[in-house]
Amino acid sequence: MEDSGLIQQFENIKNARRVYRDCAAGFVLDNPEVMPELIKCVFQVDSPLHVKAAWVLELVCLQNISLLYPHVPYFIKHLSSLKNESALRPASKVCYLMNRAYFSSGKNAPDLSLSMIDLIIENNFDWLIRDHKVATQVFAMDTLNLWSDELPWVREALVSILEKNVNSGSIGYRSHALKLLKNLQNNDA
Repeated sequence: MEDSGLIQQFENIKNARRVYRDCAAGFVLDNPEVMPELIKCVFQVDSPLHVKAAWVLELVCLQNISLLYPHVPYFIKHLSSLKNESALRPASKVCYLMNRAYFSSGKNAPDLSLSMIDLIIENNFDWLIRDHKVATQVFAMDTLNLWSDELPWVREALVSILEKNVNSGSIGYRSHALKLLKNLQNNDA
């Protein structure tokens, strides 16, 4: 296999500072043929580079979410393999960005099968109910909120979980959950 330069980009990321991550993301945006390698690196959870790959994927998807579309089945299938919070947060954000694009009115949206939708919802509920960092849970809330109009059972389960956990969550969790609950309850009226 020819060296794409992607691994070197990860190794150049000295810490989580945005300048390092932006440089690696720029490399991927300029060389979209490395996307399959990037996606695979995100889910190589035994590699010390998988967290950096997740950081880079997030920034790439913020700039051009459509680069993820050919890899959506692989991405969704492997979401549950992530355990490291530093990889989970960007993966949950990418999941949110992908779902937001799915629900956008534009023609440039990912193609999601029913089984992929089920996995998205399952993973996001897992992130929401398990002991994860607030940012991961907030992106899970937002993703599930997107599905709440389409699937009433998702709305019911989301409201139930948020009502149950809102008072025991951190300040950030409470703030976002209360805002979301108000929005969900206003949509019910």
